[in-house]
Amino acid sequence: MPSTPASPDLAALEAACPGLALPAGAAPDLPATHPGGEALPAPHTLLCEDGTPLAARWYEPPTPARAVALVSPATGVPQRYYRHFAAWLARRGYAVLTYDYRGIGESLRGPVRADRSRMRDWALLDMSTALAEAERRRAPRGLPLLVVGHSFGGNAAGLARGFERADALLTLGAQSGDWRNWPGRHRWVTGAYFHLMLPLVSHLFGRAPGWALGGRGDGLPKQVALEWARWGRRRGYLFTDPSLAAHLQGYRRFAGTAHLWNVSDDLTYGPAPAVDALAAEYQAARVRRHELVPKKLGITQLGHFGAFRPGVGEKVWPVLLTAIERDAPALSIALAQR
Repeated sequence: MPSTPASPDLAALEAACPGLALPAGAAPDLPATHPGGEALPAPHTLLCEDGTPLAARWYEPPTPARAVALVSPATGVPQRYYRHFAAWLARRGYAVLTYDYRGIGESLRGPVRADRSRMRDWALLDMSTALAEAERRRAPRGLPLLVVGHSFGGNAAGLARGFERADALLTLGAQSGDWRNWPGRHRWVTGAYFHLMLPLVSHLFGRAPGWALGGRGDGLPKQVALEWARWGRRRGYLFTDPSLAAHLQGYRRFAGTAHLWNVSDDLTYGPAPAVDALAAEYQAARVRRHELVPKKLGITQLGHFGAFRPGVGEKVWPVLLTAIERDAPALSIALAQR
């Protein structure tokens, strides 16, 4: 394993966010209120169509919501990582839903080794359930819906049932994970990870341990890791998996506004060519590609995970949201009076 994690979406975030990793089944230590004084929500449970419960949270704005936002995490990253961003979005006027995929964070039931989830389950079942919950929240008042996807949360968004009904998509570091999309030496390192290391350690340990993902957490369920590796080896990533052909309509039918961002110093996880390849999959959308350059914001380094850290994030989030709120008609109208 190289000193820099090899994959486009490895969860090496404990170093960036100390204290992030949680014991299996443990509830996160969240404050009672946002900095602005508004109450944080109690934990919420989503029930997937196969009966699997998912841990989730609604972050409520201090005044009646003018829009709804769904935040879908990166691979192996718990919803707790996005809590500061979600609270900031809530203060901006959004009702924000975050959640943990099955086998991850507070949705983990029992040891990771015993979990039989596949990566496609995160999208086809978990994302679909979270999206349906967001739809239930926004439908009575006709509120616009913004889907926010970090890494896997953005590259798999089109697999979620009903995704095409969203008004806008905002992704950061989301990519088409075919290793051939990586430039220079990163291509060969990422290729070796998907061809050799990830399958090997998954079979050896019955899971993908946290250290194999560049961190210290519980890691990934074995079948999640193996399917991720299979997609990473495919020319075209998940988009050429014949078993997913019937589920790709969201990418084709979504006609809203899509802003896909890469971070200029995120060459290992989400380089620009890989993000470009994902952008090409949103064929009917109004797509805009952006690059986030840390130094232009007075930030030394962001990488794949830094944009969601408190302190640094407050410099990044207005840039991301101002752009898409301006370009997405439904968001622009709903939030105009802020």
